[in-house]
Amino acid sequence: MSSSVTSSTSTSTFRAGALCGLLSGLLIALPALVEAFTGETSATSVPLALSSAFALPLLTALHRRQGPAGGRLGEVAHTVNLIGLGLFGGAAFAANLVLFYFDDDVIDETLTGPTIPALIGSAAVFAVGCALFGAAMIRARVFPRIPSWGYAVVVPLFAFLTSLPDSLLTGALHVLVGVILMWLSAALWRTAQDVQHAEAPDRVTV
Repeated sequence: MSSSVTSSTSTSTFRAGALCGLLSGLLIALPALVEAFTGETSATSVPLALSSAFALPLLTALHRRQGPAGGRLGEVAHTVNLIGLGLFGGAAFAANLVLFYFDDDVIDETLTGPTIPALIGSAAVFAVGCALFGAAMIRARVFPRIPSWGYAVVVPLFAFLTSLPDSLLTGALHVLVGVILMWLSAALWRTAQDVQHAEAPDRVTV
């Protein structure tokens, strides 16, 4: 009975992570598509500010799903990526919901002292964590290779290039990151179903 409960809990975790990851990807990609025509607005800034929070359950679910296949690299990468995502998500939240409403002169006066180095450091930790976790997924071979490589290469670039002025490059990068997250979320959902189906006979015999 305990194995059945554990399996059910794991499947629920995977599905919840997949749904959160899908939402995170949409909150990144859709505003970028809108901004290609309207420019940055308060309506597009809000979903971008919230997107990182929904990526946290996805990251944990991906790590749990690949399990021992990720090895020590997966454990270290998951920890670094979680810390980096927390830091980067906080910076993105402040940029999109606070600094967005300030004049450029006020921003220049506000971002003094250790603020800029702290923001750069947050982006660096996030980029390193994504590169490591992407490498762990590539090595584990639990998830598709294309989005795994995308997580290892594209998302770290996103950490630094997203601070550039809005352009076709930054917009396309937002869309690409959103697609990567949605792809991994879909793969996670499918593997959760595979786990449930594979262990169904065990639950019947208990």
